[in-house]
Amino acid sequence: MSTDPDKPAKPATLLVNAGRRAEWTSDPRLGGGIVNPPIWRASTILYDSVADLETRGRNTHDKLFYGRRGTPTVWALADALTLMEPGAAGTMLYPSGVAAIAAGMLALLSPGDHVLMVDSVYDPTRSLCDGLLKRMGIATTYYPPSVGAGIETMIRPETRLIFLESPGSLTFEVQDVPAIAAIARARGIWTMLDNTWATPLLFTALDKQVDVTMMSLTKYVGGHSDAMMGSLTTGPGLWDRLRGASYQLGLSVGPDECALMLRGLRTLDVRMRRHGENGLTVARWLAEQPAVGRVLHPALPSCPGHALWQRDFNGTSGLFSFTLKGASKAQRTTFVDALTLFGLGYSWGGYESLVVPSDPPRSAEPWSKSVLADGPLVRLSIGLEDPADLIADLAAAMATAGLV
Repeated sequence: MSTDPDKPAKPATLLVNAGRRAEWTSDPRLGGGIVNPPIWRASTILYDSVADLETRGRNTHDKLFYGRRGTPTVWALADALTLMEPGAAGTMLYPSGVAAIAAGMLALLSPGDHVLMVDSVYDPTRSLCDGLLKRMGIATTYYPPSVGAGIETMIRPETRLIFLESPGSLTFEVQDVPAIAAIARARGIWTMLDNTWATPLLFTALDKQVDVTMMSLTKYVGGHSDAMMGSLTTGPGLWDRLRGASYQLGLSVGPDECALMLRGLRTLDVRMRRHGENGLTVARWLAEQPAVGRVLHPALPSCPGHALWQRDFNGTSGLFSFTLKGASKAQRTTFVDALTLFGLGYSWGGYESLVVPSDPPRSAEPWSKSVLADGPLVRLSIGLEDPADLIADLAAAMATAGLV
């Protein structure tokens, strides 16, 4: 079964059916079809003749050429992700989210260019800007997440890219993406958005004039903490450029990981609903605790950017942060170590809940001087457990740390 692009389906229906073209799931010679695209593993592709190689092999992007350019398992995932983003021309897949960010920026930037980077960005993206891009002669200026239309005053003649992450994955400020994208497009500047927190289920980017939207599929799309991958989706204007640069960089993904991502994609709608519901339950409880200063969750009215979240998003995921008001870092350490249902580790979006202490790096304004920083920060990724058990675990850890 596959979707008809002329008959748009609701997102949950797309998730179930996208990427299941008949040519990938059925073979008349075998008498029928199967539900999931098979796992096609290949490096070498064989041709019928020299003429076949010369006419078919050189410029194909959706036929077998060489394993690095993909097999039907890879194309099925890319096709499904493309259908989730209105206005998309195609999706490229990468070994990780960081690889996707690097490939996108390298495809768009040249020595002498200037990048405007949101200051709440994921730390590996900051490292890329301050490391590899700087060595290449590409300058970066960090801008406050709340700048909105004020971004126009920061644009230089050599500015080629504005990078957004909304909400930020540590401090969760929501950006005015449509305003920034509109200004960028009017000035001939590209925009790229890290949309991992929301996925296209909760926020579609290209229809808000974003040029390239990125996801770490490792998180919510995979959903089971057992595979890594990233994606870039773009419209027709940049598709050939992005695809060409990715081929030149030699970036590719394996079919087994794609099969795991396709498995996760089918249940993304129901899992995201549960992540969102559980996360809000825990966040609202935390907001009532005397030991907690601020709960940085975009769906709460007290969170910066809440009005933008209400305007632009279709729901919430399960990732947010909170401060331990007036606590010491030693108390934060005791609190985190006392948790039993929250795993201590990086990443997020899996079925299990995670915790990590955080001291957000900032360039435009030190986090320690932010009005939001009234104590050490803790980030939670709320999984699929019963929220009552998670709350009990948090309460016990607060008691152990002497916070109540």
